Amino acid sequence: MSWNDFYRRREILDSAVRHARRAPAEPLELGRIPGATEVFGTEEALLLALHHQWSRRLGGHLRTEFAAPEDATADGAGDQVDAVSRAWRRALEGHETLRELLDGAVERCPALVPLHEAELRMLAITAGLVDPGEPRAEVTKVGHAFGALLRAGDARPVRRRSPIGHLRRLLAPTA
Repeated sequence: MSWNDFYRRREILDSAVRHARRAPAEPLELGRIPGATEVFGTEEALLLALHHQWSRRLGGHLRTEFAAPEDATADGAGDQVDAVSRAWRRALEGHETLRELLDGAVERCPALVPLHEAELRMLAITAGLVDPGEPRAEVTKVGHAFGALLRAGDARPVRRRSPIGHLRRLLAPTA
């Protein structure tokens, strides 16, 4: 894939999200998104690319939250559930429509179901709500419950990390 192809795909994905703002639960009309039919061909392929975009975003925020576990107890942010909740909220900032679009598409796009359930299991395990060795169905069930709580957006304020811990994480690669 050339850089031109990369940027074209990214613009199409951005256009799809902008198009979905009006009705995120409705199917995407590829004909109304310039280049979508030529590049992706089907709504399913476009949704899979959007899910990949969301997964990269969420994964990056989770890695940031868990990058320096030794700092977690120093600044009072040692709870795994809180860390996953912070990562979720940060991933969601400015990307609410993308998440709503994916949530609405799970029912009509069978290819998204295993990806969605894998994400829910990953969140439940990362939050420490279940052990990775537990039965897959049970982990998925706990993940669904945790996902519902994340989407409900409880009113508790998000605790911030210590600026000293953040500075140490920024300087660590240079030491």
